[in-house]
Amino acid sequence: MTELELILTGKTESHIHWLAPNVGIHTEMLSAFKQLQLAAKAAGIELSIASGFRSFDRQLMIWQNKFSGKTAIKDGSNQILAVKQLSDAEKIHAIMLFSALPGASRHHWGCEIDVYAKNLLPAEQSLALEPWEYQASGHFYPLTVWLAEHAKTYGFFLPYDKFRGGVAQEPWHLSYLPLSKHYQQAYTEALLAEALLNSEIQGKTLLLALLPELYQRYILNVADA
Repeated sequence: MTELELILTGKTESHIHWLAPNVGIHTEMLSAFKQLQLAAKAAGIELSIASGFRSFDRQLMIWQNKFSGKTAIKDGSNQILAVKQLSDAEKIHAIMLFSALPGASRHHWGCEIDVYAKNLLPAEQSLALEPWEYQASGHFYPLTVWLAEHAKTYGFFLPYDKFRGGVAQEPWHLSYLPLSKHYQQAYTEALLAEALLNSEIQGKTLLLALLPELYQRYILNVADA
């Protein structure tokens, strides 16, 4: 694989600057993020990253745990699904509502971050990264409003601003357009097929059979910046 292909599929960390032991972002996004963070701070919002770069292996572990039933799979209403009652195809779609295929996560690219406002999280609550937190009655609503007005100024947009029949709405997911636009254009179905074929992912045979549909529905199906 080329260096670009390794970045696209989460097989390298060469492009990552580590802000903390478990939070990394693309080195070429660092300045823009810091500017965004400073602007948010001036508005009374302590912008923090819950998740940044995620490797292929990390995404594979998330997938394996959900496919095997070790980790719960939730539907769009935040209800836990009875995995044993689902066909493998239904299970794949249920997982991909919230979790990308390894090799296909935008978090591999390093220019995608899940954000929250640390100072707006009530002391007695844990971060859930669920839509209700960012909606009008949720504690992060001021962040939602602020991002809608200011994110683009610093080069960021929300790829999952609403449900489009693929990935669920993710009001916390910011993408840095100068990088993600390039990576989106370079990413191909064939590259994903190769990554899956050379992995031990559960459901591999069916995933490869469904790949044209999955690629269109969950990977290309994002907001226009």
